[in-house]
Amino acid sequence: MTAITTYIAHFYTLFPDQKGVPPWEITPSISSLITKKILDLNTDDYAITGRIAIHKTAVIENGAILKEPLIISGNCFVASHAYLRGGVFLGEGVRIGPGSEIKSSIIGDHSAMAHFNFIGDSIIGEHVNFEAGALIANHYNERSDKTIWVQVNGSRTNTGSIKFGALVGDNSNIGANAVLSPGTLLPRESVVKRLELIEQNN
Repeated sequence: MTAITTYIAHFYTLFPDQKGVPPWEITPSISSLITKKILDLNTDDYAITGRIAIHKTAVIENGAILKEPLIISGNCFVASHAYLRGGVFLGEGVRIGPGSEIKSSIIGDHSAMAHFNFIGDSIIGEHVNFEAGALIANHYNERSDKTIWVQVNGSRTNTGSIKFGALVGDNSNIGANAVLSPGTLLPRESVVKRLELIEQNN
């Protein structure tokens, strides 16, 4: 497996103990990673209640649903009716638009979900932009064999998982109403067109 830093330059700065671990093995343990990381946060900077830590510079609009464990870093914005659940880490300056749902995912610094996005069981790099309605699917509901495979350097790899969304490289742009199918690996600076379906696990 290619190192996550091939896709996301500073990932191991945030999660150094995950070196060598494939992304599809990280996402199932995101809740425990976040719970552990909360213990190391500076309470002068973060308001911590249970397993929810919100930086004091973050803006959370009324009506957002926040479920533990959760870390919202400095200068983030979470709009009304956003839904963060199942273990979510938002890096610095992340923007989550209204009606978006994030589940068991890590979102890198300065990335943005416009509105009505779904990000499930995924790792998103820095400065990634999702236009309205773009989705990351995390499960093959329509298949009898729901096992997710990924394409790594031209070779198919069995993740052994039935729940994994995508690894999206830094500075990528995902167009409105595009869909990334389970097991998508997008290199840095990828551009996904509006309405495009990315299907790497045929």
